[in-house]
Amino acid sequence: MKKNLRVLLLAVFVAAASCSFTTKEFNDPDKDKLLIDLITYVLDKGHYDPKDMDNVFSAGVYKDFINTMDPLKRYFLAQDLKEFSVYETEIDDQIRNKDLTFFNLVYDRYVERFEESKKYYRGILSGPFDYAKDDKINVDYEELEYAENKRELMERWRKQLKFSAISNYYDLMEEKKNSDKNKAEALEKGEEFVESDNAKLSESEMEEKARNTAMTSLDEYYEFVEDLERKDYFAQFLNVVVEEFDPHTNYFAPPDRDRFDLRMSGKLEGIGARLQKKNDYIKVVEVISGGPVWRGEHLEVGDLLMKVKQEDEKEAVSLVGMRVDDAVKLIKGPKGTKVTLTVKRVDGSIEEETITRDVVELEETYAKSTVIEKDSRKYGLVNLPAFYFDMKDYEERNAASDVRREIENLKKEGMEGLVLDLRGNGGGSLKTAVDIAGLFIKEGPVVQVASGGKRKEVLEDKNGDVVWDGPLVILVNELSASASEILAAAMQDYKRGIIIGSKQSYGKGTVQNMIDLNQWLRKNDMGDMGALKLTTQKFYRVNGGSTQLEGVKSDVVMPDRYSYIDIGERDYDNPLPYDKISPADFDLWDGYIDYEGTIQRSKERMAQSKQLQLIEENAQWIKKSRDENVVNLNFDKYLADIERRKEETKKFDAIEEYDNKLDYRSLPSEIALMKQDTTLREKRKRWHKNLAGDIYVEEAVNVLQDLKMNNIRNGKVAKIKN
Repeated sequence: MKKNLRVLLLAVFVAAASCSFTTKEFNDPDKDKLLIDLITYVLDKGHYDPKDMDNVFSAGVYKDFINTMDPLKRYFLAQDLKEFSVYETEIDDQIRNKDLTFFNLVYDRYVERFEESKKYYRGILSGPFDYAKDDKINVDYEELEYAENKRELMERWRKQLKFSAISNYYDLMEEKKNSDKNKAEALEKGEEFVESDNAKLSESEMEEKARNTAMTSLDEYYEFVEDLERKDYFAQFLNVVVEEFDPHTNYFAPPDRDRFDLRMSGKLEGIGARLQKKNDYIKVVEVISGGPVWRGEHLEVGDLLMKVKQEDEKEAVSLVGMRVDDAVKLIKGPKGTKVTLTVKRVDGSIEEETITRDVVELEETYAKSTVIEKDSRKYGLVNLPAFYFDMKDYEERNAASDVRREIENLKKEGMEGLVLDLRGNGGGSLKTAVDIAGLFIKEGPVVQVASGGKRKEVLEDKNGDVVWDGPLVILVNELSASASEILAAAMQDYKRGIIIGSKQSYGKGTVQNMIDLNQWLRKNDMGDMGALKLTTQKFYRVNGGSTQLEGVKSDVVMPDRYSYIDIGERDYDNPLPYDKISPADFDLWDGYIDYEGTIQRSKERMAQSKQLQLIEENAQWIKKSRDENVVNLNFDKYLADIERRKEETKKFDAIEEYDNKLDYRSLPSEIALMKQDTTLREKRKRWHKNLAGDIYVEEAVNVLQDLKMNNIRNGKVAKIKN
């Protein structure tokens, strides 16, 4: 393919849509109604699998929009829901008729209830909480019923505010306890000790400060919300409508579209993580390779952000219940500034992370390799964080040419087998995935792409040159997505490589394009209409199966901490379904002896591994902890729950202490660079240390050994091109 596929398909869609749009006028003088008309038309004409706007669709919009407006169920009353419910199955008709009755009713009632709630939190936080009282709160807000009256609503506010304050109170108590311990140690050594202001507070003063911190957080949150205009809420409503089609179809109001363009160009400064609202929390859904979070290993996918504190402020602001856009405004900032986040980890522990904001380091997103030595034999590992390419000139630099170079250099070192590490790789350029597949097969189809109307295109490797025809293992996890899944699926279908990792990969088998809504208007005096990110295509394996939802299932499954948590496409609402199309014509790889036997022996090894048994047990414990939704608001019991969790996690410390007994070294060319670049040397040192504790890499090398020895024992040795 000479052109980038996504650009080509976008041009085709725009051309087709332009023709069809000439028959329809968009001239409603009401901008909101014009937007509804325009967006629903584009969805119908351009979406890969447009939904019927029927009563089921209407009920989905009804539920999701109310939940978007009031996720903690602390504004609307049961009587409000009764009034709203009249329209539960009529929203589809209202959308078709450009009728905004439902939106206007919910928005107006929200504004009313929001104003009423100011006196709730201020009144509740004006007096002390009784932490000796046996209160409990269920933080699974989806399961809560709406309050029947304002008295019941006030009680809900009281528990939610006590929940916020008890966390602050605990932090202060821990600070005092640690201060007292450090003070005693300093006095014993005869050293000077300076006590912090918080450590000098009495328990009653700490209780008051905990409430004041909660008050400050809510005051700032309300300031954020009061800056929002009706158009901001209408944009949320439009997003709810389009996301009923699938989770990756989104409406971008003009300022959001600008932020998206900045992020795609790599110019947005911040911490390098993509965030999403999950119930009342802000959840990390992607760590961007090369960003500050990635470089400092501060956060991981699944972490929940609870508070944020700027370096020039003493108090943290609670993110619980905050809109994700407002949270992002607090978290991002200029390069070089620091932000401290209070994080609830995947395992339920709570920690603080101070992150220095920066831009993404492109070098850290590029392929890198290392030589692995075991029993006097050499193996290679290529880590690929993303399927990147130069948008101005594909041939200038891309992931495929970089991986080819790394393989060539590893071959010079005498590697006998290759590990391609795609763990955490969220995808990128489709063309690079096809080209990388071509490094390992002679020629043939790599992926099938279906467009609207189910038109199918088969993308093939047409280059008969094979750069590596020796043993190949590909590592994946739940965060390996899109292009990663295309490459891994192709190698699995050809039986070219053995896939090791999580039960399945991410499961994103769709393609999106950004559509500028302004281009469809013949004349427009109402300003920028924004853009629609639209799902236009679906990926299929060469065997005909989709990568959507099911992802790629590993040949050898190895548990990890995400094993029992819904991470990936299946964690979204309204994902497109898994399905199949006809397979492409391809020939299996004939370079291995006893391919299935190698997989079976690997499974047997994994079943005996004490380390994997501990990882499995940890994954089950994490699932159990995350399902504990009832929190004690009695401080002694709250503290006991935290201490219990800390004690339970101690047995899992051994996971981080594992040593796979493999030796790692950089390629000679990189070693030469390290003599002048101490930063590079430190990065590779850290990488090799992480690899040394990686049981997944250890098993990948074991499988490579088996594949190699099987061929030797059977008198067949793969030819390696040099």
